[in-house]
Amino acid sequence: MDKKYTVLIVDDDEFLLDMYSTKFREAGFNVEVAHKGTIALEKLRGGFKPEVMLLDVVMPEMDGFEVLHEIKKEGLCKDVILVILSNLGQKEDIERGHNLGADDYLVKAYLTPKEVVQKIEDIIRSKKSK
Repeated sequence: MDKKYTVLIVDDDEFLLDMYSTKFREAGFNVEVAHKGTIALEKLRGGFKPEVMLLDVVMPEMDGFEVLHEIKKEGLCKDVILVILSNLGQKEDIERGHNLGADDYLVKAYLTPKEVVQKIEDIIRSKKSK
């Protein structure tokens, strides 16, 4: 990709944060992380504007669905690609994520970190071509 995109990865699992951060950096992304949804919201409310946000669902204090709801309610990420990246893969969870405004819903167990990066690159390309 010609532009260096910034991705915000929100997950409470330090190992996964490190692993996804590494893969996105290797692919040429700038990476910012938040280990709680509340921290992600603080960053966004403070003016941080990533192009892409990966959001886990199962987190303490505030789950990813609640974070997504707040983002949409407050208009924090109007042009940000919002993707849920979770181990919750039930049809109801996926529908809920889409209904709350997620651009895509990826199930961690079905994709390697490299495939997640490829999916995000595909989404960016498809958004740019519209």
